[in-house]
Amino acid sequence: MNSNSLNESSTDSSSSSSNSDDEGRELRVQQRNEVCLMIQHVMHEYIPPIIQAATQQRRRKSTEPRKDRGREEGHARLYNDYFAEVPVYPSSLFRRRFRMRKHVFERLLNAVTQHDPWFQQRQLSYGCASDACDEYVRISEASSRLALQKFTEGVINLFGDQYLRRPNIADMERLLRIGEERGFPGMIGSIDCMHWEWKNCPHAWKGQYQGREGVATLVLEAVADRDLWIWHSFFGMPGSCNDINVLHRSPVFEDVLEGRTPPVNFVVNGHHYTNGYYLTDGIYPRWASFVKSITSPQTRQDRLFAKHQEAARKDVERAFGVLQARFAIIKKPSLAWDTDILHNIMLACIIIHNMIVEDERETYQNNVNTNEFMNAGGNANEDTTEYRTDRIVDIGLYLSRRTEIEDQQTHLQLKNDLVEHIWNKFGNKENLGN
Repeated sequence: MNSNSLNESSTDSSSSSSNSDDEGRELRVQQRNEVCLMIQHVMHEYIPPIIQAATQQRRRKSTEPRKDRGREEGHARLYNDYFAEVPVYPSSLFRRRFRMRKHVFERLLNAVTQHDPWFQQRQLSYGCASDACDEYVRISEASSRLALQKFTEGVINLFGDQYLRRPNIADMERLLRIGEERGFPGMIGSIDCMHWEWKNCPHAWKGQYQGREGVATLVLEAVADRDLWIWHSFFGMPGSCNDINVLHRSPVFEDVLEGRTPPVNFVVNGHHYTNGYYLTDGIYPRWASFVKSITSPQTRQDRLFAKHQEAARKDVERAFGVLQARFAIIKKPSLAWDTDILHNIMLACIIIHNMIVEDERETYQNNVNTNEFMNAGGNANEDTTEYRTDRIVDIGLYLSRRTEIEDQQTHLQLKNDLVEHIWNKFGNKENLGN
């Protein structure tokens, strides 16, 4: 075979391979075009009917008529029972059901409804869930939850400045006068903590919020006087904190340290003092601002002092008891998930509690019976937190006042003076035995 024949055969083989590559490429392009045509056919023929059917189903659900809860009948029943000119139930039963007198209730109602248009009656354009609610409320669970949030925010914004205030000069004079009458000159209230169970606490936080009973709780620190008015409230600390942990984070002495409180001057057993004090239980530290009882008193003077101190210190315990008895939402475990909602609920309840105290102070001043509340009949505004960046007081004066508040020697001297004062004031009137 010569060289010319070899060249011809190689040329023929190369041309045949290129032809086969071209044919494969054309075949792949044809297959790709067929797939694209098939996808377009499916998109145009099958997808639009599916979307249309789903849209129609969604529209049918949204246009279903709302469940008739008989709101008009419920409103008429509630109005005739308590708010008509001649109501079915008298004012005493109104207070028993709503925990306040009628004019206080109407003051809250009118103020909140005028402040927030959410409470004003209008035509609704959305459906309501079918959750059962109270026989008087006649609204769904979701609407009840939203109404609670709106109501607490309205109460705090409208009445917080007046009923969550610190004592002014007139208030301080009255508190000091009451303390003097009870044998404790300079006493401005009693302080303690209360736990509120948090049923829906997130699992990741349960260890942090676990309280003494093994359940998640939040702590309320409060100061109350004899009339059960709550002068100071600090809420939201985890239940794992004890009273001392809460105290070190509390702003209870903030006004004193920054010089915004009215002056306090009193004399006990010949010694002059310039700072008021709170009555506490045994867990609190030995500070000049706290007066504790005497553990296992031995002498008659000590027993008399312990008796009066423990009786007066129960003011804050009574305030907690009345607060829980008045508001079942605080007495029962909380179902909310957000700590901000819990904070607003607690503050709103304290505000309403103080409003009731102001209205009924002269009627039950030192004789509150919480049994009347037990088992009684019946089943987004902007953040208003104030931020201060200016220095209220000189740092040296601030530290000197803190030293006065936490001074243990003054604590011991004040306690001894109070023991002598109470013995001189009440010792001849009471028989304590030997």
